[in-house]
Amino acid sequence: MAPEPHPRSGDESAAAPGSTAADLEAPDTERKHPVDEVLPPLKMATSGLQHVAAMYAGVVAPPLIVGAAVGLSPTELTFLTGASLFTAGLATFLQTLGVWKIGARLPFVNGVTFAGVAPMLAIIDTTENKADALPVIFGAVIVAGLLGFIAAPYFSKLVRFFPPVVTGTVITLIGISLLPVAFGWAQGPNPGADDYGSTTYLGLAGITLVIVLLLRRFTRGFLKQIAVLVGLVLGTLIAIPFGVTDFSPVTEADIVGFPTPFHFGAPQFAAAAIISMCVVMLVSMTESTADMLALGEIVDRPADEKTIAGGLRADTLGSAISPLFNGFICSAFAQNIGLVAMTRIRSRFVVACGGGFLVLMGLSPVAASLISVVPRPVLGGAGVVLFGSVAASGIQTLVRAGLEKDNNVLIVAVSLAVGIIPITAPEFYHSFPETAKIILDSGISTGCVMAVLLNLVFNHLGRRRDDDEVTAPMEPGKEIGESRTRPAAPVH
Repeated sequence: MAPEPHPRSGDESAAAPGSTAADLEAPDTERKHPVDEVLPPLKMATSGLQHVAAMYAGVVAPPLIVGAAVGLSPTELTFLTGASLFTAGLATFLQTLGVWKIGARLPFVNGVTFAGVAPMLAIIDTTENKADALPVIFGAVIVAGLLGFIAAPYFSKLVRFFPPVVTGTVITLIGISLLPVAFGWAQGPNPGADDYGSTTYLGLAGITLVIVLLLRRFTRGFLKQIAVLVGLVLGTLIAIPFGVTDFSPVTEADIVGFPTPFHFGAPQFAAAAIISMCVVMLVSMTESTADMLALGEIVDRPADEKTIAGGLRADTLGSAISPLFNGFICSAFAQNIGLVAMTRIRSRFVVACGGGFLVLMGLSPVAASLISVVPRPVLGGAGVVLFGSVAASGIQTLVRAGLEKDNNVLIVAVSLAVGIIPITAPEFYHSFPETAKIILDSGISTGCVMAVLLNLVFNHLGRRRDDDEVTAPMEPGKEIGESRTRPAAPVH
């Protein structure tokens, strides 16, 4: 489902969502950009909750995996999960509201990055006393976050190497890379269970998908914008008779809880762990840069060097502060970009409201458990729409990237191919060192680096061949020169 076209700045034929008559009569210089609009309270709250629902599973999964590897009790696991929600909310505040030169001030959700899971598990495996594992991880995250904060303004200068042919490729890869997550959710909560991928689970995912599509097609206004949230609620209710909805987390959770600073011990600093987390931070910064470029296109406020520097400062400072409250590396959540693309609600204050919900959930385990009631298959059905919208946004950007040129076609083709290797062939890099696999197993990072390098080689180094245009696909037996004499193929 492709995102709806949105008006460009200066386009007087279409009003931004939430615009009033006074806004329309005001000069362009006095109008608020949709990103800076403050929406009515009810719309703000429900839209913010929709963002939380879209990213909740991604936030709680890493602490659950890491906590289980350390051998934490169920109570300690709940504590670690709440801490991740709390720190995700703080990082989201930094990103959306901003302080000084910190924050992209875009509708960006931050949370625990999956890129750090594998190296954190490696740190746990190499730590003799498992009780020291979390303090070692926290110490490494603090150092990596501070170094990343210092490097942010220099890293942001790479934005000049991200023309539309690169950004379009990366945005498309973000969507494609997220789709397997939705497909995994649709199959059930436990990949090792006998009923994983059962018709019940897939049916619930399909029903949720249909509900979201019907709401998007046949409703208008506010109800259309919160179609995902309504789909999640209805999907959860439908799942109850099938025994898929588990309300036990609500009944067992405490009403109030606070992530006590350094609950698992004072941070420890080990060189190998620090190097490992610094690599994760570089990967995270690369993905965040790509995400900011993608979101800037979607909300019609292109991310420039200043915006990216502020966004990276928020990511890295949020990561450095996170271990204080027992959290991990924080990074931008790409799945929420799909929600922005689909709903067209571009206000950063909506996402800040979502950050407020995350903080409250971190302080109230019973509130956090309400979101966890939503079955994974229901999340999977909604995820197909959200993540597919991201890929569609990338395709829209590629349309403007000059794909009539052979050079750009090759850039997109090879970069997409490299980027989807971890998805289509997960064991492709199995013989590489673990440190290298941290980067190589991230299709977004490898595809992004490949697109930047190929763009430099084909469009900047040496003589550019602007006359290399593709007008139609070649037929078998046709030479390149002959194929270009044919009329352009119609676009369907």
